[in-house]
Parts: sequence; C-alpha cells; structure tokens
Amino acid sequence: MKNLLKIEELFLFGLALFLFSELDYSLGWYAVLFFAPDLSILGYLMNPQVGSWAYNLIHHKALAVALYVLGSLLSIPWLMFAGTILLGHSSLDRVFGYGLKYPDAFQNTHLGRIGKQNDA
Repeated sequence: MKNLLKIEELFLFGLALFLFSELDYSLGWYAVLFFAPDLSILGYLMNPQVGSWAYNLIHHKALAVALYVLGSLLSIPWLMFAGTILLGHSSLDRVFGYGLKYPDAFQNTHLGRIGKQNDA
C-alpha cells in the first residue's frame, strides 16, 4: 500500500510540474522556490505545537489547490505559481516519507515515524 501511495504522490508531483509548465515563469524560479515551504519548520523554534501547525498548514494540499484555483479564477499568475510550488513540494515530500506532523514531535507524521529509530 505504501508504494501505491508513493506512486500516487509522484503523479501529483507530475501534475504540479504540468500546471507550472502552462505558466509564464522560468523553471529556474520553480527550482529556487521549491524548498521555500520548508521555511514553515521555523515554527518549531517556538514549540512543537506551533511548528506542526505551521508545517501542516503550508504542506496541506488543500491550500495548494485553493491558491491555484483562486489564481486561475482571478487571473493572478503568481497565486497559480504558488499553488504549483506547494503541490509539487508536498507531493514529493510524501514520496520520500515526510508527512504531516503530529504536535508532539517533528518525527511523528501521518505516514509514520521519520529518522533513525531507537531499537532499545
């Protein structure tokens, strides 16, 4: 099942790239801003609850879709661009096992625990 979900996320990453290709922005901008959503991790400097809330908000695909659709409806290309960045980034994160965070610790995600496991 995990592999099937990873394939699904890979297709969503491809969709984000396709939607981006329809915009009038250089691929360089996509590459430069691709990891910008990870700045939401700075919320963890306050505490895990704020960190997980900020991280989950920015990595939630509903936000990505909402920005893209709003940008499309209002003819605001930079909103569409932001939506493709968030969708592509979040999808690729999930391909690599980085899911939405639980408020107790960064390592606890909806896809399981990330990082080195303590076998003791």
